[in-house]
Amino acid sequence: MSAKKGVLLVNLGSPDSPAVGDVRRFLREFLMDCRVLDIPWVVRFFLVQFLILPSRPKKSAEAYRKVWLPEGSPLVIISKKVCEALRSRVEAPVELAMRYQNPRIEKAIDNLLEHTVDEILLIPLFPHYAMSSFETAVEKVSAVLHRKAPGVKLVVQPPFFDRPDYIQALVASAREMLDRGYDHLLFSFHGLPEHQLVKSDPCGTHCLAANDCCAGEHPSHNTCYRAQCFKTMDAFVKAAGIPREKYSVAFQSRLGRKPWLKPYTDLELPRLAKRGVKRMLVICPAFVSDCLETVEEIGMRAKDTFLQAGGESLDLIPCLNEHPLWLDALENMTRKFLSKNRIEEKQNDD
Repeated sequence: MSAKKGVLLVNLGSPDSPAVGDVRRFLREFLMDCRVLDIPWVVRFFLVQFLILPSRPKKSAEAYRKVWLPEGSPLVIISKKVCEALRSRVEAPVELAMRYQNPRIEKAIDNLLEHTVDEILLIPLFPHYAMSSFETAVEKVSAVLHRKAPGVKLVVQPPFFDRPDYIQALVASAREMLDRGYDHLLFSFHGLPEHQLVKSDPCGTHCLAANDCCAGEHPSHNTCYRAQCFKTMDAFVKAAGIPREKYSVAFQSRLGRKPWLKPYTDLELPRLAKRGVKRMLVICPAFVSDCLETVEEIGMRAKDTFLQAGGESLDLIPCLNEHPLWLDALENMTRKFLSKNRIEEKQNDD
């Protein structure tokens, strides 16, 4: 008998509003996650409660207000529309949840269980593997599902950083802006502390051990965020026909004093401007939906940095958002999951 299947999309999350209190609740939940700040609980609690939360929420709330839409958070609104579009394309219940805040993972799983599903496909909406995004989403969903319905099977969609349909969607979504002309294309991926790369390395000796550790193929690349980012960039420029001298990579959003992945976006932009780059394009492939880190951090703050350093224009290529080819990619992932039992049953009948 075929298993009854459902699909769960999970993105990072957002405050319920740009009010300081809601931002504080979001930051508390986010930063107290041991896969985001992977330090001992007591140290993490002291850092978050007494050093970050007294001042950071007000500053972050000001940033959220700059990008907030009348309907709510851009990330949540776009993710809901993607969920609705996928729901209309496949013959299975599809739910959306955020790793932090609302809509809650618990509620989304409850909704799927109301359909008496036996299997759930989890699609973390993060193209690349990182313990602070992909891994924490998988662990949270696994824990909630085990508590609520231990007999329901969870199938996890692997990171899709080099899937041809994902790359095709990225290139198509950027094509109009690429065709307008530019001097330089900067791939700005979300940053990650270097020690988290080493911590995620199953070999324990490969990641960051050499300058070319991300080149070629290696088992450690299955959980290496940096290697996967480079593979996305390489696949994109090959598909889009970008000359080698017209693009580079950087990493944004670093926090604290420990070393993060380099080079840093906020330092690369003025460097490129001083080198003579006038028309800059920036793409952020680590995000599938526009959010604070793309619209405000790159489209506003980074733009100002670049212009003040002598650049003439900086344009942010929007995320995939609701692009039809991105919806096709999600549909392809889902249909492969839905068809698995049918293929196995047909083989058994034959």
